[in-house]
Amino acid sequence: MNIPESRGPISAGVIALLTGDGPAGPADIAALHAHVAGRMSELEDLIDDDVQLALFCLYELHYGGLDGVDDRWEWHPGLIGIRHLLEDPFEAWLRAEAGPVTASVHRPVSRTPGSDATAALLFDLAGRDSGPSVSRHVAKKATAEQLREFLIHKSLYQLKEADPHTWAIPRLTGRAKAALVEIQADEYGGGRPDRMHSAMFARTMRGLGLDDSYGGYVDVVPAISLASVNMMSLFGLNRRLRGAIAGHLAMYEMTSSRPNQLYGNGFRRLGFDADVTGYFDEHVEADAVHEQIAGRDLAGGLVEEEPDLLDDVLFGAAAVSCIDARFAAHLMDAWDDDRSSLRLPVPATA
Repeated sequence: MNIPESRGPISAGVIALLTGDGPAGPADIAALHAHVAGRMSELEDLIDDDVQLALFCLYELHYGGLDGVDDRWEWHPGLIGIRHLLEDPFEAWLRAEAGPVTASVHRPVSRTPGSDATAALLFDLAGRDSGPSVSRHVAKKATAEQLREFLIHKSLYQLKEADPHTWAIPRLTGRAKAALVEIQADEYGGGRPDRMHSAMFARTMRGLGLDDSYGGYVDVVPAISLASVNMMSLFGLNRRLRGAIAGHLAMYEMTSSRPNQLYGNGFRRLGFDADVTGYFDEHVEADAVHEQIAGRDLAGGLVEEEPDLLDDVLFGAAAVSCIDARFAAHLMDAWDDDRSSLRLPVPATA
């Protein structure tokens, strides 16, 4: 991915370290560490452009990397320390946001809830109304320009779908591991590169005249779009949060099928063909199956094996709802005011 433009002193400092001509010395890293620590102590809302971009860049070192950045930065101790300064408050903020949701869940009396009981809790969370519906707006009212914006926001994750969840595979065993592998095999096209969901989403972007290169729009998306992807990386890259990534995927699958049907309808309404709608149509059927596997076998199987992870499973699921509600509110507030939901303008479609 190309190096993005910084959005403040933290992201500027991280990018300067990664792109410097010579090796960064201990004093350079210590200075940035101190600055980040001071800045993070002042923030209340972690949906902050500077923080989320810095965290996104640091996480990206564990995926495809950043153009021109030495791969050895991935596990540099000083940089990992700076990442912790950013992600620990982000996790605490997510837990605070999700707290009221998880507190409202009526947990099973049994100390070892069965997989069906865990799935029932997740389906209950998935069935709650968490804010304005972007999918209904897309289906009935969205303009072609709003559809382009929607794809741009989603491209940060969808063009690497479903890599953040794959980190959990070696951290699980038995039924939960088998379930996750089954879901991920479908996400990666069952061995067919053209059927990989990331490839299908790229075709959708091309159909609307958009750049389908990964990270091509990182500079124009707001902090909430970065935070949605960062949350997945936070859960997936930390073994202690394996319950949260399982809950995240379960909620993701449980709340996907119907919205994707509406998204597909919205694109068809404006005359786009199967090359564009294929990504959404694929998810209507696939996610209806995946939600059962993710709820009962992945999340439920994990909780049966490790009952103490139930709270983290619910946290991961509730965090999806909270971030998605913030994202939906951001889009709908902008579109209701007839303005762009992006930070910067994007050239019009040819």
